[in-house]
Amino acid sequence: MASTRDVIIQSERFHEAAAFYRDVLGFEQTVDRERLLGFETGSFQLFVEPGHLPGTVFDIEFPDFAAARDLLLRQGCTIVDEDPAVPRCHVRDPHGFLFNICQADAEPAST
Repeated sequence: MASTRDVIIQSERFHEAAAFYRDVLGFEQTVDRERLLGFETGSFQLFVEPGHLPGTVFDIEFPDFAAARDLLLRQGCTIVDEDPAVPRCHVRDPHGFLFNICQADAEPAST
């Protein structure tokens, strides 16, 4: 298991959020998809996608996504959002921390 440089936020004002990070903060846009925009910040890659997940989501890769998902559920985590096609899911741990788990060889932060 390893964390990535990826940080994900969701915004119900997706286009306004993208404009803020690109035009106001001046982050270089590195990913441009219909429902996902990525920005290089220097220290981490910021991804913005439409949605309403509260807070910042950190990205953690696992060599075996299914096994990691099952382990986390057995340890009291809950699935907040899931996309089996990627595969990836947003998980809230028993202490309230929200993070994204994905397959280590999967493309990060895809929706």
